Amino acid sequence: MVSEHGRVVLRVCRALLPAHDAEDAAADAFLAALEAYPRLRPDSDVKSWLVTIAHRKAVDILRRKARHALPVDHVPERPGSSAEPALPDEPLWAAVRELPTKQRHAVAYHYVADLAYAEVAAIMGTSEAAARRNAADGIKALRRAYPPASGSGQRSLPTKEMA
Repeated sequence: MVSEHGRVVLRVCRALLPAHDAEDAAADAFLAALEAYPRLRPDSDVKSWLVTIAHRKAVDILRRKARHALPVDHVPERPGSSAEPALPDEPLWAAVRELPTKQRHAVAYHYVADLAYAEVAAIMGTSEAAARRNAADGIKALRRAYPPASGSGQRSLPTKEMA
């Protein structure tokens, strides 16, 4: 399960959270999945099931952080600094994290996890049409925000091969 779907789950979590939180969410998702696996129906889509669990773990982390503000002596370094491991395309991931929540989730689930819009809608608790609209709006926003490819006048935005 981890070897087959681990990268997708981590990519989805990284699209929703900073790197250190994403790794925690992915690990928590697989722990929860291992506990629930005996109750999984044999005809279930394992990848979609894991992405749903990862989504819920990411939301749990976001809620937990929103409730617990911690005072600090100095402002921590910005994401993507030397404190965080570099991603192959950090500007793209930063642009994804800046999207509004629904757009970020729809883009992550459809383009990163390669889930069908019906599955994205089920995870997000919305209609398939709304999932399509959120993903389309998210990609449109990314095309405006994402820097142009070096050496060309056009913007380079991967579709389902992000990272």
